[in-house]
Amino acid sequence: MHKLLLAALLAGSAVASPLLTQSAAAADLRIGLQEDPDVLDPDQSRTFVGRIVYTSLCDKLVDITPELKIIPQLATGWKWSADGLTLTMDLREGVTFHDGTPFNAEAVVANIERSKNMPESRRKSEVKSIESVTASGPYQVEMTLAAPDATLLAQLADRAGMMVSPTAAAAAGADFGNKPICSGPFKFVERIQQDRIVLEKFTDYWNADAFHFDKVTFLPIPDTTVRLANLRSGDLDMLERLAAPDAAGVKSDANLQYAEAVSLGYQGITINVGNGDRAKNPFGEDARLRQALELSIDREALNQVVFEGVFAAGNQPFPPTSPWYDKDVPVPARDVEKAKALMKEAGFESFDLEVQVANNPVQTQVMQVVQAMAAEAGFNISLKSMEFATLLQEQTAGNYQASQVGWSGRVDPDGNIHQFMTCKGGINDSKYCNPEVDKLLDAARTSTDEADRKAKYDAAREILAKDLPIIYLYHQTWIWALDEKVEGFVAYPDGMIRLENVKFKS
Repeated sequence: MHKLLLAALLAGSAVASPLLTQSAAAADLRIGLQEDPDVLDPDQSRTFVGRIVYTSLCDKLVDITPELKIIPQLATGWKWSADGLTLTMDLREGVTFHDGTPFNAEAVVANIERSKNMPESRRKSEVKSIESVTASGPYQVEMTLAAPDATLLAQLADRAGMMVSPTAAAAAGADFGNKPICSGPFKFVERIQQDRIVLEKFTDYWNADAFHFDKVTFLPIPDTTVRLANLRSGDLDMLERLAAPDAAGVKSDANLQYAEAVSLGYQGITINVGNGDRAKNPFGEDARLRQALELSIDREALNQVVFEGVFAAGNQPFPPTSPWYDKDVPVPARDVEKAKALMKEAGFESFDLEVQVANNPVQTQVMQVVQAMAAEAGFNISLKSMEFATLLQEQTAGNYQASQVGWSGRVDPDGNIHQFMTCKGGINDSKYCNPEVDKLLDAARTSTDEADRKAKYDAAREILAKDLPIIYLYHQTWIWALDEKVEGFVAYPDGMIRLENVKFKS
């Protein structure tokens, strides 16, 4: 009797095992984000975390390696004309968008024209050099430039090169971000603001075998402590932007993995100098007050207090490790007496300043340290805490005096400065406008000589160091923490999470 029961149980388990194997094969990845992205439309969005979601959702014409080399993605090859005015790209065949629309040359033409012409597009300055784009074959496009543009390929490795379904884009217009349809390895399922963004595997993806998760869920958790606690409890499988003070603890935890890469970007304080009525105050109108605020800040101390020295102090859009960094304009030492003298010269013994800041502990602590330092020079800083996407909306609208905000950085130096500092730059929320800076930065875009480009960036920086529409504070190191069961993750300096060949250990 017992032998029969045992045989039946064994037979039952043999029958059940394929089902168990199927269940075990299902893999859902949960990623903790520091903020909730803004609109999920590559042409309209601007958040760093939005770009993380796009990495799984929207393929680009080209991508980068961890060493920042441009490599094929939807474009398989490209060549420049001798005069640098025509870029010809050969496109990948057999690709479809998530709604079944075929990817081809006409789709690329529609995407570039959308970036150039859609009223809500924030990519206009990034593709400004493209005078026209035509389909020179079913899977080939020619981009004709008004002038040589050394930055264009790098732009096409980011949101300007992300391809969305022209069918869906035409139907949805400015509301495309409510249900984004691209051609990436995962397709959009749902979004609940401040809670989650859910993607599922796109089985018809051209490189589907390299992606091993059935579903990817992005969970915005602004509190770094809570985000790490969720990873440790098993409610997350990985997180981005681990707080620097937690790095040692993660490294020593056998159940977790640690990964890092020096970033391409910066964190700073953007100042409203010309964006509506809130710029019409002494801080927005008198550079001496902005210079005084900068002199009141000890960037090295800020790095030590908040980040335990893991990050790098900075005063430019490029980190000190970058070949584009202007060594003739080093990080200024703190000088409270000089700051006071500048304030007095501007007619103030003290000055009230409101700075908006994202409602996460790290950025809040950054501004609390700045607040304490600036107080010694006579600045009375009040902090206005808000959700990150709202903070960006307020910046765009000009409803701010100063804002602690950063930029994740771009492969080409132009991406860190042109759109912020030129009069019509797509992300120039300070509305700073200096024709000489425009002239220098526009010229740097057209030169293919690196020494010539650097000289122009240096000259622009000399002006910007005095005008200070942005006070740069530091350059962060991207830090990821992962559950020990995750394998295949590669850290990139752009901070993106690429899931190709990433999977759970067997």
